[in-house]
Amino acid sequence: MSNENAISEFQIVPATPEMLPDILLLEEACFSSPWTRKMLETELMGNQFAHFLVATQKGQSAVGAKSSIVGYHCFWIVFEELRLMNLAVRESLRRQGIGRSLARDAFRFALDQTATRAVLEVRASNTPARSLYTQMGFVQVGQRPQYYTNPVEDAVLMELNPLVMPSGQLQVRTCRTGGESTSTDSL
Repeated sequence: MSNENAISEFQIVPATPEMLPDILLLEEACFSSPWTRKMLETELMGNQFAHFLVATQKGQSAVGAKSSIVGYHCFWIVFEELRLMNLAVRESLRRQGIGRSLARDAFRFALDQTATRAVLEVRASNTPARSLYTQMGFVQVGQRPQYYTNPVEDAVLMELNPLVMPSGQLQVRTCRTGGESTSTDSL
C-alpha cells in the first residue's frame, strides 16, 4: 500500500484500564460528539454488559505507546443480543480490515455467549460505516430522527438477525492465548 502509515498486521486484545488515555485520544479524533473519559471508564470497568477490544500494531505493546492503538470496539452483550456501541479506527488506517476484524471478534465472542442477533445505530451520513455493516449482513430496520448532536442528525438502526459470521471473508488467524487474536486481514 502506498500509505506510509499502513500496517499489514495487527493484534486484537482486550482493553485494560491502562489503555484508557489512548482510547480517549482515538475517541476524540474519530467522533464529533465523543464519549468522555468518565463514560469510557464506566464502559471499561463498570458496565457488566460491556466488552472492550483494541487493535494494536503487531509487535508493539499498547500500554504506554500512543501510536500502537489503531482501533477499538466497545460492544455490549445483553442476554441474546449483541449491541455494537462504538467502533473507531485511526483515520489514516481505515479500509484495511481493522474495523471489520474488531467487529468479527465481537461476533465470535457474542456467539460464544449464545447471542442470536446484533443491533447498532449509525449516523445517517456515515456512508463508510453503513457500507461495512451492510457487507457484514446488517439490514436497516428503522431510523431515529435527530438522535445525534454536533451536528444534529438521524440515526439509522441496523440489525443482523440471526447473528452469523460474515461469509466469504478470508482471514488468517493464529491461535488465541490469553484473549489475544492476531490478524493479517487486508479487507
